[in-house]
Amino acid sequence: MLKEVTVTRYITPLREGGSLPGLVEADDLGTYVMKFTGAGQGRKTLVAEVVCGELARRLGLRVPGLVTIDLDPVLGLGEPDQEVQGLLKASGGANLGMDFLSRAIGFDALAFPVSPEEAGRIVWFDALVGNVDRSWRNPNLLVWHGDLWLIDHGATMIWHHNWPGARTLAERPYDASDHALAPFGPDVAGAADALAPLVTEDLLAEVTAEIPEVWLAGEPGFGDPDELRRAYAEQLLARAAVIHERIEGIT
Repeated sequence: MLKEVTVTRYITPLREGGSLPGLVEADDLGTYVMKFTGAGQGRKTLVAEVVCGELARRLGLRVPGLVTIDLDPVLGLGEPDQEVQGLLKASGGANLGMDFLSRAIGFDALAFPVSPEEAGRIVWFDALVGNVDRSWRNPNLLVWHGDLWLIDHGATMIWHHNWPGARTLAERPYDASDHALAPFGPDVAGAADALAPLVTEDLLAEVTAEIPEVWLAGEPGFGDPDELRRAYAEQLLARAAVIHERIEGIT
């Protein structure tokens, strides 16, 4: 399971994201970007962050470390911003935290060249998880200490918003024509050869075990959280073998 920490201080909202994440300090002395269960997108956004972040890490891609953050809603009482106060009050219990990459800068394709190999691995991974939020307008990529880091995976795995139609949704092609790394000649075939064999039942069981049970409880159509974990794993396992054949919009 993810490391568990407790918020000790809410620092400031980060208004770049639609879900209004916040910068917080925790009892392990770490500083985290916190995403809230009480945000409009709900807990499935946090599930997507965990599945994609932990899978990406195991495939050798750079993502900030993840923790679960316990929040006492009483912290919201001293927050002057009414929107933030409401969010804090609505998010008591387990939330998601990501290591804060201090002094990281946003990715700029004109200033930071990316090799076809690295571009291919990221495009392949985004196709695997169905990431629709890595465009040149909003890359969700950071440059930190000279390396490329992946962030913000809440807009992935759209099939988990409609489990009865999940298989049909998961079989759709992935349009990479607008992808932030499309101009770098992504070597998708090479990425598939290297990464697809790593996506096994055992690996996905390990990844989905990281999802806090409270975020999975009560999903219609599933008997318990473990059944839902297996559904996530089955979708990703099926996609891994063939998704490189369904990537459109790059040459």
